[in-house]
Amino acid sequence: MKARVLAYVILGVYTIISVYPFAWMVSGAFKDSAEVLRGGNLIPENPTFGTFARTWGELDFLRYFGNSLVVTGGTTIGVLVIYSLASYAFAVLKFPGRKAIYTGFIALLFVPGITVLLPVVILQGELGVLGTHFGLILPFVNGTAPLSILLLTNGFRAVPAELRESARCDGASELRTFLSIYLPVCRPALVTIALLTAVPTWNEYVLTRVSLSDPATYTLPLGLQSLTATTSPQYNVIMAASLIIVIPVIVLFVLLQRYFINGLVGAVKG
Repeated sequence: MKARVLAYVILGVYTIISVYPFAWMVSGAFKDSAEVLRGGNLIPENPTFGTFARTWGELDFLRYFGNSLVVTGGTTIGVLVIYSLASYAFAVLKFPGRKAIYTGFIALLFVPGITVLLPVVILQGELGVLGTHFGLILPFVNGTAPLSILLLTNGFRAVPAELRESARCDGASELRTFLSIYLPVCRPALVTIALLTAVPTWNEYVLTRVSLSDPATYTLPLGLQSLTATTSPQYNVIMAASLIIVIPVIVLFVLLQRYFINGLVGAVKG
């Protein structure tokens, strides 16, 4: 009993520490600049929505939102298509070197992404895609390979082999079996991968910062950074912009959290 109470206390403290910065950001978005600088209470003294209207204009939100949507959507679609097919092959098909190749992909989980930043930028330049959204999508898709293959392969392995054998006996091709049986059964794992891909891509700053130079191609995090590059940044505007940026991610997670949790549980069991 004491251990359980202690665990609840620790989790409660951790929750407060984790949530407080977000609560402060929400609070600051409804304050004027002077009140933000004074600090004080978490609840705004004179709540205002004017900051959001100002932020919308200064951030050029629609342009940056569209750019982020292109990069995030392209990356997520690429990951789901490429790695669902690859994971099906690892989980179901028999071919030489399968275990070695799979192990090699999983080993990449332990390679920090920052260590390959410079090679990625050099490769972008050599391919002629530096400064383009396509040049961002390629490394984002590639960087998601280890985790995507791990989760999806475990998900496909959990599908009873009898279902595949029955489909093959009925004359279904390998692709038809994949599309009609494995994908529907592993929908939670696919949603989990989609979320684990979309959220980091939407929030990515480092690679986009070194890859993009034209403000017309900026994504939302780069647009937010431009608000701080002034001699006297307006922190209420920055907080309002931050809130606008994270709202789509929160809404997406709330809508898909059931599939996300089931996908993680299924991957662990697999």
